[in-house]
Amino acid sequence: MHIIDPIIVTADAVDEAKTYLRIEQDEEDAVIAAFLSTAIRHCEAFVGQMLIRRNVVDRLPVSAAWQRLSVTPVQSITSVTGIPAEGVPFVLPVAAYGIDIDGNGDGWVRVTQPGAAGRVDVSVLAGVAASWGGVPDPLRHGILRMVAHLHAYRDSASDTGPPAAIAALWRPWRRMVLS
Repeated sequence: MHIIDPIIVTADAVDEAKTYLRIEQDEEDAVIAAFLSTAIRHCEAFVGQMLIRRNVVDRLPVSAAWQRLSVTPVQSITSVTGIPAEGVPFVLPVAAYGIDIDGNGDGWVRVTQPGAAGRVDVSVLAGVAASWGGVPDPLRHGILRMVAHLHAYRDSASDTGPPAAIAALWRPWRRMVLS
């Protein structure tokens, strides 16, 4: 998986974190934005879902069998590009592959006519919410608690790790795929 769009930490997210931290000055905005980005990535890794929608490219081997994309929840599959062993990548015609997004938000792809492609890049738009304000409250609150933890324990040798309450907030949203 290759994420094309980075996490964009918006001013409203920074303002919400500053309110949670009881910080009124603007001097630490960049640090708080960095903590937010880190906390969002921790949350995404824990719950197994992308939170804020962004573009992703998932590289898969060519197969006529249905293959699950590594990112979820998929909002749309925008293109399938063939990657040959040698030569220039090419957009596969729509008739050369099948795509599906199931009720769980899992994206599926199969390639029925690969041409010279041995692998494919599948471009998708994935994420739970369109923006920070749409992230469900328990996830957002856990992220804010993670930001508070990162802020309080930066460069501290006494850091014992994030509070268990963060995992408790995130656990109901956790998606795990069994192989």
